[in-house]
Amino acid sequence: MRCPFCAHEDSQVKDSRPTEDGSSIRRRRQCEDCGARFTTFERIQLRELTVVKAGNRREPFDRGKLERSVAIALRKRPVPPERIDKLLSSIQRQLETSGETEVPSSAIGEMVMNGLRAIDPVAYIRFASVYKDFREAKDFEDFAGTVNEAARE
Repeated sequence: MRCPFCAHEDSQVKDSRPTEDGSSIRRRRQCEDCGARFTTFERIQLRELTVVKAGNRREPFDRGKLERSVAIALRKRPVPPERIDKLLSSIQRQLETSGETEVPSSAIGEMVMNGLRAIDPVAYIRFASVYKDFREAKDFEDFAGTVNEAARE
């Protein structure tokens, strides 16, 4: 594993343990060159997934991209990192066990929306504003109204 501090190619694993939800292995590593310590996570990948974007464009599934978009929606919200990781692992597991090798980006967006709805209503609205391409304040009002109605039920 390449060191993120000095880019040396070799590091030594000092400690390995499963994460709380058991979906990955957390490894503490030490660079053999500069001695810096860092953490990596190893996850099981059941199959290669391709995301079908708008315009029929295809690209490999990238969990990092999913993490970044969820992190933006949850920025400055009181949600523990473990809960976020659990959501991301759940979405990835659902995609990998679906039996499909190609997944529409809209399906991933809906999975994220459903997950965020359960975690944090503000993050849900933030994500929806980008995903559903809100153009004006009225779009926010209408969507927030549906969130409030669902919360009352």
